[in-house]
Amino acid sequence: MTLKIERFQARVRLSRELRSEHLADLRTELRKCGKSPVLDLEEVNLVDIEGVRFLNGCEAKGIPVQHCSAYIREWMALERGRTKASET
Repeated sequence: MTLKIERFQARVRLSRELRSEHLADLRTELRKCGKSPVLDLEEVNLVDIEGVRFLNGCEAKGIPVQHCSAYIREWMALERGRTKASET
């Protein structure tokens, strides 16, 4: 299954699976949004580790990640904790 990306003004809505091979296209769509993009993950059902890291990077840059499933949120938090632990 491939990732479906839909852009509505500053909102980028994702569906299906977010994998590392989709990140370049997703970055392009986010740039097209201008200064205040929003990521909507309501219909994302699978994410790989690079996708999780990308989502954490988006939030670190002030890009909201909305409608994210609980398992993805939990994985993002775990990965942030690992990153902080390795920095010390």
